[in-house]
Amino acid sequence: MASDIDTLTRLMSARYSCRAYRPDPVPEEVVQQIIATAGRAPSWCNAQPWKVTVTRGTETRRFRDALEKGIASGPPAPDFDWPSSYSGAYQDRRRTCGFQLYDALDIARDDKAARNAQMMQNFSFFGAPHVALISTEAELGPYGAVDCGGFVTAFMLAATALGVASIAQASVAAYAPAIRAHFDLPETRRIVCAISFGYADEAHPANSFRTDRADLSDIYDPRG
Repeated sequence: MASDIDTLTRLMSARYSCRAYRPDPVPEEVVQQIIATAGRAPSWCNAQPWKVTVTRGTETRRFRDALEKGIASGPPAPDFDWPSSYSGAYQDRRRTCGFQLYDALDIARDDKAARNAQMMQNFSFFGAPHVALISTEAELGPYGAVDCGGFVTAFMLAATALGVASIAQASVAAYAPAIRAHFDLPETRRIVCAISFGYADEAHPANSFRTDRADLSDIYDPRG
């Protein structure tokens, strides 16, 4: 029998960012099981700041249409600042991931039109039948978002354990005002990210590669 750490390591290794989905919906009881499990994530003072708005069916399409209108109406307006830049190892990892995707899809690195078309797939959720929108309360500041990050990780691991694929998307959160308006969320709710999820189209080339992980020596700084 596998130990708990073996099981966790297997799930962590099996999880990946899925960029192509079958249209089959995830049963409601499975969705609820994923969210209930993710709700065990730790949070500062046990605040549990996350709220999860989940779309299915026509509502996923309506959300996609609302995003398209938000994109057309003006520049991005995320609730949390995006990275000011990527440098060193962070830039290297970002580029490698992008190149792996373009190579898998046979998109030339100088084909800006095809690269932009692929980027826009973010806003149609890569064909996923569901989107989970993660938000936190403004008064909790960046630490509410940090807590939500733990929830997002737990959500994706729980989904993996149940055979459900997913991808966390900061890109969707770039249009926070349009998202609040579409879902009639209070102005105090801050949009952290979206998680598109469903059953993977395993034959799609976008799902054919896996990103590398940093060596332990790159992230572990023992003292004493």
